[in-house]
Amino acid sequence: MTQDGIRIEGLRKRYGAGDTAVDALKEVNMTVAAGEVVGLIGPSGSGKSTLLKCLGAIIEPTAGRMILGGQTIYDEGWKIADLRTLRRDRIGFVFQAPYLIPFLDVTDNVALLPMLAGRTDAQARERALELLTALDVGHRAKAWPAELSGGEQQRVSIARALANKPPVILADEPTAPLDSERALAVVRILNQMAMQYQTAIIVVTHDEKIIPTFKRIYHIRDGRTYEEAGRGLSL
Repeated sequence: MTQDGIRIEGLRKRYGAGDTAVDALKEVNMTVAAGEVVGLIGPSGSGKSTLLKCLGAIIEPTAGRMILGGQTIYDEGWKIADLRTLRRDRIGFVFQAPYLIPFLDVTDNVALLPMLAGRTDAQARERALELLTALDVGHRAKAWPAELSGGEQQRVSIARALANKPPVILADEPTAPLDSERALAVVRILNQMAMQYQTAIIVVTHDEKIIPTFKRIYHIRDGRTYEEAGRGLSL
């Protein structure tokens, strides 16, 4: 499997010390290839959120190794000096709620990250329109977030996640508020975008509607991961 996506080796996270220490992650091993969408499922308290925060460079692991897009970002300590830039340029985030900025139109919501990364306004908006068109919301480019449906808002949030061409996208319950048709549409889009832009995507979900669509699934229980082949139902 290519190393251009995500590779996690022996990842651990301990909160606290001594008798009160809690091992949220005990032994996490995962690989996600560029262009692949993988499901991550598990009960509440199993370590899903902690794993996503570690991968997103939001909290520091206790031990292990993380490689994103062929770059080692953690190996018994951070290997990247500027974690804010890492999150901005190398990791895309899609959440349960779209979290669009209400006083920016759709184009500028997507263009903001490339602008912050140093692209000109024209370059950033060109990239935004490219993605919005690919996601079938190009006709809403000048709309305000409040004017969009829930499904359209989530498409815009996916465009925003892809704006800086990150090798990795972390999606946390991206279909939870959507009905079956819109939920499956979001998963279809994630798969299309993964292939088109060669992005490795992890989808954390409890959504029974979309679990059968994954070709590979990681279960996380008691801080440990277990891989299984998914059904990979056609979208």
